[in-house]
Amino acid sequence: MEEDEEEDYMSDLFIKQDVRPGLPMVRRGEEALQKEEKQKQANEKNRQKSIKEEEKERRDLVLKSALGNENKGFALLQKMGYKSGQALGKSGEGIVEPIPLNIKTGRSGLGHEELKKRKAEEKLENYRQKLRMKTQANEQAADQFRVRFKNKQEERKMEGDLRKSQRACQQLDMQKDIDVPKETWYWLEPEEEDKKDEEDKEDESTSSDLSVSEKLQILTAYLREHHFYCIWCGTTYEDSKDLSSNCPGDSAADHD
Repeated sequence: MEEDEEEDYMSDLFIKQDVRPGLPMVRRGEEALQKEEKQKQANEKNRQKSIKEEEKERRDLVLKSALGNENKGFALLQKMGYKSGQALGKSGEGIVEPIPLNIKTGRSGLGHEELKKRKAEEKLENYRQKLRMKTQANEQAADQFRVRFKNKQEERKMEGDLRKSQRACQQLDMQKDIDVPKETWYWLEPEEEDKKDEEDKEDESTSSDLSVSEKLQILTAYLREHHFYCIWCGTTYEDSKDLSSNCPGDSAADHD
């Protein structure tokens, strides 16, 4: 009967309601949420507690309450002069509060917690060791990359110095009417389109078995001895005496 009255759309109560668009949906949502929250609180209140929960509540209540005169141990302490709130011991240096109980609620055996704790520590230590090894490997890789990058830069610089020395050697040799270099790599190799000539050059370059550093050192000595020219200074001296007295040295490091 009450439901019929609530759903009577011809009643004055329904006519007086706010029927603006959107408002009914919002109110219905709020009412549904409030109803759900009340139902949840009612269920929590009426829920029957388990035996373990009741035991825990009683135990916590007893542990939080102070000992009374009905306790035999406390009565004996009072007979020996102990007062409530006083520290134990002849001079009062002992504890005031009782030692808390560590109640075991699980079904695991004795020592299980220590074993579990030790395994967790071992697992953590293994993880830290792996992390250290990974960090160390990354650092080594970074160091190797820096070394390779530095060597690559030095190699490119040597190649540039060698090309500059070959160009200078070719010019100075031609000034002295030398048409053929002392070694094929003393001069810059001309660019040729003939594939056969390129293959012959590759064979000659591989047969020399000299590194860029060795070629640069040999060619620098040749320029100084035969042309009194220092590639690092970019200067041609009058003779060997002028070269030795005025040139700082025979390497790039000596000219820095």
